[in-house]
Amino acid sequence: MKSTKALTLTYLTPVSFASLNGSDKEADNISSIKKIKVGKEDYPYVSSQAVRRALRNQLEVLGRTLSEGEAAKIAKGAATTKQEPATYIDDDLFGYMGTEEASAGKKGKATKRTSVVRVSPLVALNPYQGDLDFGTNYMGTKAGGDPNIFETEIHSGLYRGSILIELDRVGSGDGFDKELNNKEKAQRVKDLLNAIKNLWASGRQSRFLADIAPKFVAAAMLKTKNPIFLESVQVDGKKLNTGMIKETLKDYESEVVASTIGMRQGFFEGTPDGAKSIGDAFDEMAKWVNEYYT
Repeated sequence: MKSTKALTLTYLTPVSFASLNGSDKEADNISSIKKIKVGKEDYPYVSSQAVRRALRNQLEVLGRTLSEGEAAKIAKGAATTKQEPATYIDDDLFGYMGTEEASAGKKGKATKRTSVVRVSPLVALNPYQGDLDFGTNYMGTKAGGDPNIFETEIHSGLYRGSILIELDRVGSGDGFDKELNNKEKAQRVKDLLNAIKNLWASGRQSRFLADIAPKFVAAAMLKTKNPIFLESVQVDGKKLNTGMIKETLKDYESEVVASTIGMRQGFFEGTPDGAKSIGDAFDEMAKWVNEYYT
């Protein structure tokens, strides 16, 4: 395990009825969802920023204290965090960028920590079908106003996302005066894995509650930093392309230190070799992390 540089995983989650990530309005009374055009079809997606925010929120739900946002210290600067990665897990894993204005006898400076956790957007594998949820807001009628009619774009389909964790950078590097001990490094990565296992986005959940936790996951410990499953977990309808997963592991045999496949029974057709439950797969990943940081 000591030769490992990264842990990568790609996951699938089916969503039956949702409006996961809002976009700019295309019409005054229609609340749109983010979409990317491929050929003539539009495919909904959840932005990587939204996935990162969902992971942060879940880390807090699981008991971790987050680095609270701070106002910019220079004019027109962007808000940032406390920028204390030794203290806060999110500053360590997700990075930050901040600036300090010059003062008498002191130059201005920029501080930066590049994210240890690399996140892809959560992209639908099924195109948007133009479905809209119709709604009416009656809140102003008692005051003499008219009902407000609105529509929200909704989607049903299978989504795929990937995450890569640079294990050799956790708890060290930019922002650290002293490297964290291995026990805390391991705990931070395991907490992140738990957040991924229980992934839930809080946005647009009041009316469109959705479960985006993984129902399939392919994961590997690698001697390189390469999200090997990102484009290699393919599904035709409900049928998993198990041959492509097997071929991927074969192609990267010299780089793969360990691998695991987890899936929830009943969601997909076809079972990759050695597949286990989602819980067992994440437990195995946690064991890898313990071994790596021992």
